[in-house]
Amino acid sequence: MTATNKQVVLKNYVSGFPKESDFDFKTTTVEFKLPGGSNSVLVKNLYLSCDPYMRIRMGKPDPSTAALAQAYAPGKPIFGYGVSRVIESGHPDYKKGDLLWGIVGWEEYSVITPMTHMHFKIQHTDIPLSYYTGLLGMPGMTAYAGFYEVCSPKEGETVYVSAASGAVGQLVGQFAKMMGCYVVGSAGSTEKVNLLKTKFGFDDAFNYKEEPDLSAALKRCFPTGIDIYFENVGGKMLDAVLLNMNPHGRIAVCGMISQYNLENQEGVHNLSNIIYKRIRIQGFAVFDFYEKYSKFLDFVLPHIKEGKITYVEDVADGLEKGPEALVGLFHGKNVGKQVVVIARE
Repeated sequence: MTATNKQVVLKNYVSGFPKESDFDFKTTTVEFKLPGGSNSVLVKNLYLSCDPYMRIRMGKPDPSTAALAQAYAPGKPIFGYGVSRVIESGHPDYKKGDLLWGIVGWEEYSVITPMTHMHFKIQHTDIPLSYYTGLLGMPGMTAYAGFYEVCSPKEGETVYVSAASGAVGQLVGQFAKMMGCYVVGSAGSTEKVNLLKTKFGFDDAFNYKEEPDLSAALKRCFPTGIDIYFENVGGKMLDAVLLNMNPHGRIAVCGMISQYNLENQEGVHNLSNIIYKRIRIQGFAVFDFYEKYSKFLDFVLPHIKEGKITYVEDVADGLEKGPEALVGLFHGKNVGKQVVVIARE
């Protein structure tokens, strides 16, 4: 048995802000039977995750630059995190009907070889499956590892989260509140700022686009200084934060979305504060922490079921809406975690 398989393909390497026209759709066919002795798994993709790091994959590989993410190949389907159902399996750990989350192609069906810390069998199906693109997937694990493992938070500390209404930021803020911290977030619209304060429980929030002086905005929100900064933005925001950090503050560098589309990245000018204030800045990648995934689930699942964690998704219906949804991330169009639904079942 065969079926048609619609795919989202990168036309060519991207410079500057990505556009919908950088992508194309291709239709191929997929066999519903794997070769004998195969260790692979054929999956039907249900939900796809739109994530800022995917912009890095769109650029032409630069051998002189360290890269955590493999570049997309022009003319080939792009790939990222998704939630899928097993159609056929040659892998001993998966059987037909199983659900998994992990790296898959942006297509209706994918043939994958499950790998440790790249694919995870879904055991808890009493939670919306789309949550495995966010709250229970890579973004959730990123928020958990970055806040608890990298930031080493203490009760009563002050915490600032940039891009706070996104997939990771909305969780970091809630984790910090659960720790008894004072939490402020920034976002790029009035709607998102209201969301932070009314739905996610942030103590305060501001629209960075309406602040002519970011350092003054942070001073207003943190009159006693910032103990922990969860960095998602970079550039001018990082510069302003350094002026407002407390001695022995910690900065977990999760992302720098303000820099991903620039030909020449912005410099940071207030670095001497790292010395004077003994600030610890640590970059991290989520896959360094995936061995703690079961611990993360044990922590977060009870909070979800008790209604103590709120999660907001921005859902695009249909693979054909994928490029628009992905490109929209870099213009702040999404409100919450951006998900593309291919098939709900």
